[in-house]
Amino acid sequence: MKPEHARLDGIRAVLFDLDGTLVDTAPDLGNALNLQRARHGLAPLAADVIRPQASHGARGLLALGFDLKPDDPRFAAMREEFLQLYADNICQASRPFPGVPELLDALEARGYKWGVVTNKPARFTEPLMSVLDLAERAACIVSGDSCPQPKPHPAPMLVAARRCDALPAQCLYLGDAERDVQAATAAGMPALVAAWGYLGAEDAPHAWGAHAQIHHPLDTLDYLPA
Repeated sequence: MKPEHARLDGIRAVLFDLDGTLVDTAPDLGNALNLQRARHGLAPLAADVIRPQASHGARGLLALGFDLKPDDPRFAAMREEFLQLYADNICQASRPFPGVPELLDALEARGYKWGVVTNKPARFTEPLMSVLDLAERAACIVSGDSCPQPKPHPAPMLVAARRCDALPAQCLYLGDAERDVQAATAAGMPALVAAWGYLGAEDAPHAWGAHAQIHHPLDTLDYLPA
């Protein structure tokens, strides 16, 4: 469907997933994983191997780096070790994706509120957004531990809508993972798949039920009222 035939009416706010949609955090997440692998006598993994797992957080990265599942007795300690390494190096190379700064400028110029809904815990989300000078600009930052249930549960999406003084149907959500679309759909929000994000070969974004899939952040503007 072409953008001119898919424009969404009544949108007042645009909400973003963080890792893989708003900010390219894969370099720092990958660095933390490779620092941990080095501690355990393992060779580093290539960036292009790590990148597709970057949206899946510690669980996905530990599965990749150590073949660890959450029911493994070592998982909790390894997860905390990974998270501490990440916290110690949280914004060395993370940057907004190309086109994101221009998109945020355009949204603000047109009077749209924007915010973040992420499964990343607040201990990482808040300093990352602050270092990137995005925290003060965002109408809301809903982290993975802001609500009892993270995405794909709709609760974080509904909290974000309220903080933006908008109904869920007046919010457009952008994300690069299936759970992002599931959460938006469950909350009654239209969703766009951010195809520039951390999609893996096994992902099938065309089957997630999103309003559309876009390949550059500024394509978002094609779906907003003129």
